[in-house]
Amino acid sequence: MPEGPEIRRTADRLAEALVGRSLQRVAFRPPAPAGSEGRLGGARVVSVKARSKALLTGFDNGLTLYSHNQLYGRWEIHAGPTLPPSRRQVRVVLQVRDRLAVLYSATEIALLDEAGLRDHPYLSSLGPELLEETTDEALVLARLSDERWRHRALMGLLQDQKVLAGMGNYLCCEALHLAGVHPRQRPADLPPQRLRRLAGACLALTRQSYASGGITNELQRAEALARQGADFEDRRFLVYRRAGRPCYGCGTPIVKARIGGQPAFFCPRCQKERSRPDGRDR
Repeated sequence: MPEGPEIRRTADRLAEALVGRSLQRVAFRPPAPAGSEGRLGGARVVSVKARSKALLTGFDNGLTLYSHNQLYGRWEIHAGPTLPPSRRQVRVVLQVRDRLAVLYSATEIALLDEAGLRDHPYLSSLGPELLEETTDEALVLARLSDERWRHRALMGLLQDQKVLAGMGNYLCCEALHLAGVHPRQRPADLPPQRLRRLAGACLALTRQSYASGGITNELQRAEALARQGADFEDRRFLVYRRAGRPCYGCGTPIVKARIGGQPAFFCPRCQKERSRPDGRDR
């Protein structure tokens, strides 16, 4: 499933194509929000924003189109008025001038007014957005230290959008590795300095991934690997999807395990499982 950086980049592309332009054609394929097409005819797009893993397209009539891609949904932008052939299921078509914004295969779509936006069950439950400028290390640290979830394993906690919005599986694995934290550890297990390091890693890698188009590896290393002929997937990550390959830090083979129902990638040497608050290995 796309994570916060990918959704934000999609929002950027949609905003470039749509914002400031009036809709010339609107089409929803069933199941569609009741009366959706008639309510958007001729409306002007005023914003496209990402919120966690959802996209919010705002219009000058006060309505907002909510869409959540889940696993298979995808927004694409096409030139011209003709919808290109695709094996994907078309859910929404928004046409402005010579551009088509098409949402394929998404399962969650809603047309919301201000109250609906405020009370939406997913949007209203989200924690601080890691890609927002107002979210800083102190806020992330406070969320991880909160008594409500400091005894939960970090592999699941970091992917809980109610705690922090924007992280998914790959960002979770990468941030834990950068901070030297085992996926089974809990915030309560970590000394303050290491928990602060994890908070910084969550922020830094989410923002680096957004800025770099998905790279969480050290950027200089990724550039060097590119010069050596490595493709994008082979150079982008620190540990994610690198099971059996050597850790960049110590050379130990990366391990893949199932933790909390999630695939976890980590270095067993750099991310030793600890349980004592002084950080000593158990």
